[in-house]
Amino acid sequence: MKIAVIQFPGSNCERETKLAVLRAGMQPVDFLWNEKSERLQEYAGYIIVGGFSYEDRGRSGLIAALDPLLQILAEETKNGKPLLGICNGAQILIESGLIPGLPNFQKAIALTTNKRLQQGKILGTGFYNDWVYIKPKTINILNAYTNVFSKNTTVHLPVAHAEGRFLLEESLYQELCTSPAAIFEYCDQAGQVQETFPTNPNGSAFNLAAIGNAAGNIMAMMPHPERTLLGDPIFQSMKHYLQNESFKKHTLHYSFSSPPVTTYRPNHPFELIVALAIHDNEAITIENALSQAGFSVRLKRYIHWEIAAEPSENLMQKIQQSYELFNPKKEYLVNKASLKSANTKILLVHEKENLLGHYKQQLLNKHFGLTSIKKIKRSLLWQIEADHDLDSQVQTLITKAIFANPIAHECYQYEID
Repeated sequence: MKIAVIQFPGSNCERETKLAVLRAGMQPVDFLWNEKSERLQEYAGYIIVGGFSYEDRGRSGLIAALDPLLQILAEETKNGKPLLGICNGAQILIESGLIPGLPNFQKAIALTTNKRLQQGKILGTGFYNDWVYIKPKTINILNAYTNVFSKNTTVHLPVAHAEGRFLLEESLYQELCTSPAAIFEYCDQAGQVQETFPTNPNGSAFNLAAIGNAAGNIMAMMPHPERTLLGDPIFQSMKHYLQNESFKKHTLHYSFSSPPVTTYRPNHPFELIVALAIHDNEAITIENALSQAGFSVRLKRYIHWEIAAEPSENLMQKIQQSYELFNPKKEYLVNKASLKSANTKILLVHEKENLLGHYKQQLLNKHFGLTSIKKIKRSLLWQIEADHDLDSQVQTLITKAIFANPIAHECYQYEID
């Protein structure tokens, strides 16, 4: 029973994953991103390992999700082969749209920036590593990941991620809960579910630690079951599923429509547009990935800060001297008018919750005494240039959620007067 252990540039959990597969009585086989993808047909199941594929450029999992290998996996799994994504592997599955598995693999779930909540306050964001407890929300013999668990079983597993917060609409969540989908939720040692930190380590909606497609053969899990013997039941369930051939197709009735992209005009008087002083590897990597996917566009990326403040002497100078919004040794300010160019469109993208903007405002208020600042919003500007079919290419990129996942982000067209 051969299981392909799939790795991309930047993957780093392959050894632990292979040992876990062996302990479950299956045969792990390394499968690298640059091998002939047709060979995937040889395997009974698949695991996409954790790590930092392509250095998490763009969004975690985005570049790997554009690899044609994912299209082969979609074909191989449609008749029941199991596919498990762990941590970065989970991010790849979410970005690919294989979960939840809507028509044309439309994205309807996001994995976004961690948010550690306690008593209504944000304690922190970004990377977090610790041990957590999880439990299956339901146990279903039809899915590949919970069938050997007992009711109310908790599992103690490590987590280590920066973008592990699941977001999805409640109607989709409820439909998945009534399907064979594999769903794990964060809980305490006694199995009690609490939505606050540290029980929920990242602010995931519905306390989600893992979620699968409606048919139950694909699952995205953020904790690391491969790093401890305590996680072995996940892999034992996978083997049990393969032995019993219990797959049944299941169609989702949920539908999702992305909001239209409208024109954005800043609401606040102060704007800072920041560019890297060196080559922007993030923009270059996404541009190369899009080229391989058949797009003919050139990309530039800028950080956009929008600042609302009461009148204050030398405020912008003080903000710049703080080094909090940009580092003049590595970055420089761009004149807004200089971005206007023929054959280009600019998209402005920001997280709906603006976590980093809130954090920077708190720092500048508290540590630098800039109390006149009332709000800071952080966005990205993507300048897209094309020699032909600019409008149609940009629209396709928006539809494919390349620059913004509509569950977690807002996307606008940025106009320059």
